[in-house]
Amino acid sequence: MKFDPKIHHRRSIRLQGYDYSQAGAYFVTIVAWQREMLFGEIMDGMMKLNEFGRIVSEKWQWLEMQYEYVELGEWVIMPNHFHGILVIHDGRGGSRSAPTPIKRKPLGGLIGAFKTISTKQINLLRGTEGQFVWQRNYYERIIRNEPEMDKITRYIEVNPSAWLEDEENPDRLCRQTP
Repeated sequence: MKFDPKIHHRRSIRLQGYDYSQAGAYFVTIVAWQREMLFGEIMDGMMKLNEFGRIVSEKWQWLEMQYEYVELGEWVIMPNHFHGILVIHDGRGGSRSAPTPIKRKPLGGLIGAFKTISTKQINLLRGTEGQFVWQRNYYERIIRNEPEMDKITRYIEVNPSAWLEDEENPDRLCRQTP
């Protein structure tokens, strides 16, 4: 099939004109490829990570260690998706006497780095080089104030206990009746 820009285009879900490298707090959701249950299971309202889930955990924390301007807020790995709060600070690098601005990766670059290193590690473990682990994009929301931060933090904290009603839970979809 030949490329047709009328049907082969991706609509950006990002806020038009917003600089995603600027300091701020972001709520992100990243979904596993084809919503596959890759990262563990919910048992008694608690997420039990498998080896792949532990890799996701390790690589998410790597972002905070790798980039001095990144701080991680509340986050949770679910069987087939991930929710997390990522804060980009207005940090400066250099010596104390002459601070220099540091070049920050935008949110998309940070999420891309996380997805790349977690995918490589998972594929190495399962012997499937080049296999997809994550869907192509991710969902984000700019957190604008403390009440919103509190609400999102609570949502993330209770997410495993709400799995039976989660729209990402394939069993939930099977239970619905028209």
